[in-house]
Amino acid sequence: QVPHAPSQPLAGSESRRFTNKHSKKALKASLTLGILLGMFFVAWLPFFVTNVAQAVCDCVPAGFFDVLTWLGYCNSTMNPIIYPLFMRDFKRAMGKFLPCCRRSAEPRPSAISLSMRNSNSGPRAATSLKNVL
Repeated sequence: QVPHAPSQPLAGSESRRFTNKHSKKALKASLTLGILLGMFFVAWLPFFVTNVAQAVCDCVPAGFFDVLTWLGYCNSTMNPIIYPLFMRDFKRAMGKFLPCCRRSAEPRPSAISLSMRNSNSGPRAATSLKNVL
């Protein structure tokens, strides 16, 4: 009998967790891509088919052609709505650069807290202004 090392079951569960995490990310990315491409085809395919038909037989009314063109334009307006719904990184970037999209639970750090964090000094236990003066 060969004794099992205690790290072997942990490595197996870590490997499964790693694979499971990446498979969930891949599934979510595939879903997002499928939704984006599906909406693109639903919005633009009628326009392109009608455009070819118009070139061949000149039988498409101008109003219908305009409606299909605007359907494609509406698809372009849907992309900024779809991306934040499905992509956390995109949502964070929007919140970082657009003040209207920032969450109220995430306050902006003050200059003092940033300098304290970057100075590696941190708060000291017995230091106060009175002790320094």
